[in-house]
Amino acid sequence: MAKEKPATIEVKSFGTHHVITQPNPLRKMLLRVPDSDLDDPVARAEKALAGLSGEFKQWMTIEADRLSAAHAAIKRDGFSDRTREELFRAAHDIKGDAATFGYPSAAAAAESLCRIIEHAPDLDAVPAELIAHHIDAVQAIVRERTKLDTAVVAGVLSKQLRGIADEFLTHANRDRPKHLEAILAPSIVPNE
Repeated sequence: MAKEKPATIEVKSFGTHHVITQPNPLRKMLLRVPDSDLDDPVARAEKALAGLSGEFKQWMTIEADRLSAAHAAIKRDGFSDRTREELFRAAHDIKGDAATFGYPSAAAAAESLCRIIEHAPDLDAVPAELIAHHIDAVQAIVRERTKLDTAVVAGVLSKQLRGIADEFLTHANRDRPKHLEAILAPSIVPNE
């Protein structure tokens, strides 16, 4: 097999400078695809997501039920490493999935609950109603999403829960100034 002659380096000289152009050995490795065969991975992903969108309500219901079950275990057995972790995981999964599944207000309520679990110095000192209101809000948002005008109410509810949670966490962490910075950071959950 005959070796190809290596391409030469081109040097163009100008009055004040030189431009050196090296050959690109990868150019011969490139496969050109006709325009008719172009693949659009974003379009494929959107099509796949649209095909799954009918299942989003069911998936969110399962996640919301998992959150309620974790809360019921805490009410029954109290906070332990296991019950705390399950409540956090359930809320965190909702926070991550809800916006994709069309429930951004549920994501906001779940994020607020995650913040309480992460930043409360003593979970036993957190008012039980504060946690219960977050769970109830997620359940209501998931259940009532299909009704008219619920997005506005859900958004207001989520913002109010976040405000109350921030107020509680600010007070509970008043002696931990470095921790307050993380508590008062803006939400990372996408807006509606």
